[in-house]
Amino acid sequence: MAGHSKWANIKHRKGRADAVKGKMFTRVTKEIITAVKLGGVDPKVNTRLRLALQKAREVNMPSDNIERNIKKATSQDQAAFTPIIYEIYGHGGVGLIVEVMTDNKNRSASDIRIALNKRGGNLATPGAVMFNFEHKGVIEMLRNLEQEEALFLAVSEAGAEDFEVEDECIMITTPPELLYGVKEVVHHLSLTVESAELQYLPKVWAECSEEEEKSNQGLIEWLENLDDVDHVSHNMHLHKDLK
Repeated sequence: MAGHSKWANIKHRKGRADAVKGKMFTRVTKEIITAVKLGGVDPKVNTRLRLALQKAREVNMPSDNIERNIKKATSQDQAAFTPIIYEIYGHGGVGLIVEVMTDNKNRSASDIRIALNKRGGNLATPGAVMFNFEHKGVIEMLRNLEQEEALFLAVSEAGAEDFEVEDECIMITTPPELLYGVKEVVHHLSLTVESAELQYLPKVWAECSEEEEKSNQGLIEWLENLDDVDHVSHNMHLHKDLK
């Protein structure tokens, strides 16, 4: 995987994430409710709920809100949120993985169709885009030179697959099922995690023109602004001038 493309995409994604920060509470709420419905209310045995609760604390969700959402999730009146993945061909051969969490599949499908009509792109058959991505746990954090060697040894022992450093940032890649455990190892070293989440990472990056890149960015931003969309991953190699 080209390091330059990976880090450029991470920084670009973080910039977009800041722009949609207002949606964070809604997304965390859905994650908590879904986690409880799938695995129960005990975070000790429900890894998905543990991660959702950590994310809630990271975005400063009040404890009352967290407890209210857990209680809401145990009610039969609360609709379950269904995860859906849309695979999309963007402009210039770029592949997009759109992760949706919705309580209304028809609404979500309609919103995706409108996005493609407005910004271009086509729905792909299942697997046509996904084969070029790997589902991984990704931990991102700032460098701590004094602890860097100890961190590398600790996360490697805990099952991390990759440990990459660029400038002031560290990116740790794990198998999906080990994300929580590796994150706990980082916390035990009293280091701060900037983000820890499951992501679809490209195996190969797609080259496209600057015009195609602008069109893809417009499509990605439209998709990310949809209420039901949680994440959009892509394999587009970003041009330096457009980051």
